[in-house]
Amino acid sequence: MKKKLLMIGNGMAGVRCIEEILKRNKDLFEITIIGDEPYPNYNRIMLSNVLQGKTTIDEININDWNWYRENQITLLTNEKVSKISPTEKKVETDKGNTISYDELILATGSSAFILPIPGNDLQGVIGFRTIQDTELMIDYAKKYKKAVVIGGGLLGLEAARGLIDRGMEVHVVHLLPTLMEQQLDATAAKMLKKDLEAQGMNFLMEKQTISINGKNRVEGISFSDGTSLDCDLVVMAVGIRPNVSLAKEAGIDANRAIVVNDFMQTSEPSIYAVGECAEHNGTTYGLVAPLYEQGIVLADHMTGNSTNGYKGSILSTQLKVSGCDLFSGGLIHEEEDMQAIIVNDQFAGLYKKVIVKDEKVVGVVLYGDASDGNRLFNMLKNETNIREYTSASILHKSGEDSGEDFVLSMSANDTVCGCNGVTKGTIVQSILEQELTTFEDVKSCTKAGASCGKCKGMVESILAATLGDTFDPNAAKPGMCGCTTLSRDEVINEIKEKGLQTPREVRIVLGFENEEGCSKCRPALNYYLRMMYPNDYQDDKSSRFVNERMEGNIQKDGSFSIVPRMYGGVTTGDELIKLGEVANKFNVPLVKVTGASRVGLYGVKKEDVPKVWEELGMRSGYAYSKSLRNVKSCVGNRFCRFGTQDSLGLGIQLEKAIEMVDTPHKMKMGVTGCPRNCAEVLTKDFGVICVENGFQLYFGGNGGTEVRECDLLTAVTTEEEVVHMAKAYVQHYRETGVYGERTAPWVERTGVEKIKEVLLNKEQENALVEKFDQAKLTYEEAWGQALTNQLELYEVIRK
Repeated sequence: MKKKLLMIGNGMAGVRCIEEILKRNKDLFEITIIGDEPYPNYNRIMLSNVLQGKTTIDEININDWNWYRENQITLLTNEKVSKISPTEKKVETDKGNTISYDELILATGSSAFILPIPGNDLQGVIGFRTIQDTELMIDYAKKYKKAVVIGGGLLGLEAARGLIDRGMEVHVVHLLPTLMEQQLDATAAKMLKKDLEAQGMNFLMEKQTISINGKNRVEGISFSDGTSLDCDLVVMAVGIRPNVSLAKEAGIDANRAIVVNDFMQTSEPSIYAVGECAEHNGTTYGLVAPLYEQGIVLADHMTGNSTNGYKGSILSTQLKVSGCDLFSGGLIHEEEDMQAIIVNDQFAGLYKKVIVKDEKVVGVVLYGDASDGNRLFNMLKNETNIREYTSASILHKSGEDSGEDFVLSMSANDTVCGCNGVTKGTIVQSILEQELTTFEDVKSCTKAGASCGKCKGMVESILAATLGDTFDPNAAKPGMCGCTTLSRDEVINEIKEKGLQTPREVRIVLGFENEEGCSKCRPALNYYLRMMYPNDYQDDKSSRFVNERMEGNIQKDGSFSIVPRMYGGVTTGDELIKLGEVANKFNVPLVKVTGASRVGLYGVKKEDVPKVWEELGMRSGYAYSKSLRNVKSCVGNRFCRFGTQDSLGLGIQLEKAIEMVDTPHKMKMGVTGCPRNCAEVLTKDFGVICVENGFQLYFGGNGGTEVRECDLLTAVTTEEEVVHMAKAYVQHYRETGVYGERTAPWVERTGVEKIKEVLLNKEQENALVEKFDQAKLTYEEAWGQALTNQLELYEVIRK
């Protein structure tokens, strides 16, 4: 018979312990987990990324619902344990359930500490600890404009960054004179504060909050010095409080947290505690790495494996606070019998301090460049004598490389991924046994790099050292061009985190081999920045391809085609006459009805292109651009006896709504008036089939050399809904597509269901449409703008 193992708490530390137990003996326990949140196990560290809009709640799941089912774990969510009875070995929940156990793990974690001051119960006062807290902050940011974050530690700064990204004006209130005083010395903290102020963060230092003001909801806060500040939201980020009430009520020894021995055992032999709720040798830990170390020890103990027990942890922190790299480990401040090696490069914004005692590293503080963090911290943990190292290069051996040479010198027990407690030995063993060849393989197998990702470089060095010449760092995910090994997503994330504003700045800061860029990255970066900052970024015409620079398609003989817009393929006698007159005047050799139901002039000489635009007086058809080319449609119920809706009118609406806005590649749409599909919409990037009671919407088709038939998205009842969904679809493609990637491969790469999940979520759909509409306002009709710019240039030259 399996023993009954019950765990109270469904957080990171507890579930990691369960994972380790399953690795050792999956048949030993019948496992039940009780969690008070309505979610599976998720990465609490990544909540700041959710708040900042970098990721979604679904994407921060560590173990989804299927994992529990596959491992035969009973998971009770949204349920709280109200009582533990150690003598009877059972617990009772707030939903009336009684659950027995043979062994019990308390992984109850901690709660955000709320200052005991007047007004702390007002609506709009929240902590920053859970998904619910994050969703409340996002919701407040939509309604209100002013926020105060109390606490200048990591959590407070991440909350402030997220609220700024959500459009709020944010003040960070901190009791002490420097930020992150637990991780940074005064110099590094001062540099951090300066960088964050440049990002729009406001600080009120050495301020003690004495009350929160308002009747029903927050209206402001007051300080001990008599000053006050108006605000709509107060986020408490002043620390955490271990959840110990259940244990204390059950008679289990507890101080600030639940007291445990080296095997994570409480005063009740069959009850264990792990994570933020546990106190070992008078110390509680809030960082992930030591909590995972506790989980591994407990898993060994509970499965009968040999273990020396948990001996405490030396803490280190490697973080990216609002795009600012920092690392801290061991001591922060040197004492009288210690020396400090300090490099303070004000020009580059770098600060590095290594504290030494008896020729051994006892503390590390890095700011601006944390790449040496793991190396120096392993020297600290291993008590490495630094006599043979040169301090001028921050403790590299003379001639030593900081990458592969360093990982060769690491022991198997040295930690590589602090977030997930993954050692070098675990990675090497997995590479050899599981035949892993890429960083993504290692991440999936061992979870190294699965949280903050800061250890990626070291993981790749271990891959290179283990696999030798067979390791190709670019094999799985090639860079966006030959100038960089960074992928499209990595470049986008770096642009966001570092606030980069121009293509040249991106190439220099991210270390592109060619600072001037190449034919691939120049137009790509121009597109990404234009898409990300539509109101601020100035389109760089010189980075576009020749067709877009000339606002016409170049032909094989060097001439150009000029194709004016004809919405829905509809024209007038006057337009046709004008086209004929212009064609004759400029000796255009070919006038043709195009496949997109327009009339094109082919063979226009380069010097005549601007004159042809001017003479025609028609809008550009964007037949050369990476944007919507046209919307093909049939006549629909205006004339056709089979037509069910006005497909012609809807096609014109779509074309006018979507035109001009840049996309990763050209797009074509279609609207057909009935299921006979005369407009061939099922091989279009976005297609609409009119039916008796509404419209069927399709996406991701391609009629090129590799034909792909559309997937059904949804059905709607009104033309307004069709246009709304088309905008959302185009914006989602704009934000997630790789420059130069058509929608068909984008759909294959992203996944049909994942795209549908985004678009069929009303809140996300509305947000995408809002961003598309904002971007559309920044575009002007191409030919008219080009003529205006040309006339302005001529005027400048004349003067």
